[in-house]
Order: sequence, then C-alpha cells, then structure tokens
Amino acid sequence: MLPEIEKLLVLQDRDRKIRTLKQELKIGPLERKEMDDKLAAALKDLEAVRQKGREIEVERKKLENEAQSKRDSIAKYQTQKFQTRKNEEFQALSNEIKRFEGDIQGIEDRELDLMENAEKVRTLAAETDRQTQATKAMVERQIKDLAEKTQAVTAQLKELEAERASLAVDVEEDLLDTFNRLFVNKTEAVVPLEHDVCMGCHMKVTTQTAVRVKARREIVHCEHCGRILYAIS
Repeated sequence: MLPEIEKLLVLQDRDRKIRTLKQELKIGPLERKEMDDKLAAALKDLEAVRQKGREIEVERKKLENEAQSKRDSIAKYQTQKFQTRKNEEFQALSNEIKRFEGDIQGIEDRELDLMENAEKVRTLAAETDRQTQATKAMVERQIKDLAEKTQAVTAQLKELEAERASLAVDVEEDLLDTFNRLFVNKTEAVVPLEHDVCMGCHMKVTTQTAVRVKARREIVHCEHCGRILYAIS
C-alpha cells in the first residue's frame, strides 16, 4: 500500500471519530431540551391538579356564603313573622322561609359533592406530587449524566483534533485538500477497490483504473465518484 494511502486511512479514521463526537455534542442540547420538557410537563400536570383543588375550595366558600346569606334571610323573616298581624304577610313570609330552607338543602347537597371531589383531588394531588418528585429526581440525574458525558466527549474531541492536526502535517498539501473535500462531500474519502468495484459508489471501474490501483504506484481516483481508491489484496 502506498505510504500516502496509509496516512490518509489513519487520517480518515480520526476524522470519522471526530465526526461521531461532534454529532454527539450536537445531540446533547436536544436531549437536554427533552429532559426539561419532561419535567415541565410533570410540573404542569401537578399545577393543574392543585388549581382544580383551589377552584373547588373557592366554590365551596361561595356556597357557604350563599347558604349563610339565606340563613340570615330566614332569621329576618322569622322575626317579621312574629311582628306581623296580617295572615297574608305571615303566609308569604312562611313561604319564603320554606323556599330558602329548600335552597339551603340544595346548597348543602352541592357542598357535600364538592367535599367528595375535594378529597379525590387531594388524593390525586398527593400522587401527582409523588410522581413529579420522582420525575424531577430522574431528570436531575439525567442532566448530571449528560453534563459529564458532554465534558468527556469535549475533552476527547479536543485530543482527537490535536492528533488529527499532527497527522495532517505529514500529508502533501494538495492531496490533503482533495481528501478534505471528498470526506466532507462523500462521507468517505478513501475506499477499497473490491473485484474492480469502488466500495464508495459501488460502481465498477474501468480495467485501466483497476490496474493502476492494484499497481500501488500512484493515487488513483474512482472515475464515477472521485474517491481515492486502494487495493485490499
């Protein structure tokens, strides 16, 4: 194998690893956002349950005030009953008292329903809070792990890039430029020739090209995709 090819293959190996590490770093923020979204959703669910509990309490207070207002009215009407001497007024006040008593009964029934709902919401809130705390703890662990992973990958990437720069010094400038362009545009810059087929584009090369590659005397490019070819046997 040509020394130049050997150098390019080593360089390509480092470039592959660098590309993989950069992709990992690119995915990191997306993973972090996914974690943050998961926690935000859990907190939103918890707040929704708590808000439901607050709404029930507000409604219960409203009913309580409404019932008390009707009790005050009944007390007032009871006083007026004993003060009036007219049968019609007495009967009208009695009817109002009876109507308000019915209203109070209805309000108390609704209060009982609210109390039952409030108990269910409290139970749900406790369970949702437990789940939220578990989610929070899990997300915090994941964020910590992600930060440690990012730090390790960054350090590894820095080391590989330094090694890559050192290796590139030994490659002729024009050949290095060609290699860099091919690696960026074709994913792989240097590929083997197997059974006269370029393993980059999987097209069969001409007999002349195959002979030149197998001779191992010069840098040969695939006439179809432009990749640098080398013989594996």
